[in-house]
Amino acid sequence: MIKKLGILGAQESGVGAALLAKKYDWRVFVSDFSQIKDQFRKELIEADIPFEEGAHTIEKLEDCDLVVKSPGIPESAGIIQKLRERKVPIISEIDFGSRYFKGKVIAITGSNGKTTTTSLIHHILKTADYNVMLAGNIGDSFCRKLCDQQSDFAVLEISSFQLDDISNFKADVAVLTNITPDHLDRYDYDFDKYALTKFRIANLHESKDHLIICKDDQKSTELLDRLLPKSMVHQIGAEDFINYLSDSDGLEYQLQLQGKHNKYNASMAVCAAKLVGVDEDNIRLGLASFVAIEHRLEPVATIGGVDYINDSKATNVDSVYFALEGIDSKLIWIVGGVDKGNDYSQLKDLVKQKVKAIIILSSHPENIQTAFGDLDIPILHTESIIYAVEKANEMSEHGDVVLLSPACASFDLFKNYEDRGHQFKDQVQKLNVNDTGKAVSHQS
Repeated sequence: MIKKLGILGAQESGVGAALLAKKYDWRVFVSDFSQIKDQFRKELIEADIPFEEGAHTIEKLEDCDLVVKSPGIPESAGIIQKLRERKVPIISEIDFGSRYFKGKVIAITGSNGKTTTTSLIHHILKTADYNVMLAGNIGDSFCRKLCDQQSDFAVLEISSFQLDDISNFKADVAVLTNITPDHLDRYDYDFDKYALTKFRIANLHESKDHLIICKDDQKSTELLDRLLPKSMVHQIGAEDFINYLSDSDGLEYQLQLQGKHNKYNASMAVCAAKLVGVDEDNIRLGLASFVAIEHRLEPVATIGGVDYINDSKATNVDSVYFALEGIDSKLIWIVGGVDKGNDYSQLKDLVKQKVKAIIILSSHPENIQTAFGDLDIPILHTESIIYAVEKANEMSEHGDVVLLSPACASFDLFKNYEDRGHQFKDQVQKLNVNDTGKAVSHQS
């Protein structure tokens, strides 16, 4: 009997799930409460998949055997509540995709470092000539990749939103980089609720499965003791980056990534690679050839002796802490966006030591102004990336760093963090150097 699949949300994960379901002969219906972007609408039409936009028709969705939910739709949404009341099973796109994957899964989640760790694990496995795909919360969705590719390994970055609705998904190797407050607006401002969602990555583990956690992360170790997963647990610290390889001479400077937080990321990546059989020579080659990912402490340019760094992916306070901690120069800090319940107090000492000016790029600057207003530091506010870069240029001196590290989501002024990072880089590239060596802008 042909089964019916409803899909809520018609962006990357929803359309990917629709295409995979069509491949495996599900009768698919896609529903999006917003207008569907042209690229995704075109894909649905070409695949002959029925859809609606601008509304959810509950009668069509409750008639489905299963519903796949976009990670962007919160549990509190009216359509989710109605489907729950009608006992319609709801799962995530990651969970649906896992039904059709035949290889081994390495899944990475965490509040900070998951994109770098995911990319590094994938790079090491590719360096070792493994047949491996990269998907999830990075690049293409898992389901989209599975439409035309099977592989021996899948390296998946997974967000807390994607873990909310897993029922059968299980990673052979699960990596939990850390758990620090983030997305608290989605979890009733309850840190424990958010943390428990992250730990779902090990919920279905058996004794043959592996869980890698940071032994220096308080919340991860607390939940490890409380929940007692069945996994083989590997507790990793920054120093284990050296310890995991038998001949460590010169290893530190072979890693292209800077900062203590990247020692943690690299340690976990090395552990995961060894667990799936990568030899030490290929691990070394992978570490030495890996370069920083876009929007994560990404060097953009040095203009007039000032370094411009794009850290747009730093959407929570802990990510910004690592960025500030790892930079020794004086900083012009561009910060702000949609506040997710941030506690900025842990940044105050670092800001006082390192930041010479704050530029708040946000439609709601109040929380940041309140947090740092008592420091003897100039604070400017703007809703224009052009103005932010121009003012940072004016206020900086030779040897300074201009750092975009927002600590917030991007949705007040930008499409997403990538859009914010790209616009920042575009404006930096429009700066020219005059005869004095000082950057000037032609954007007036």
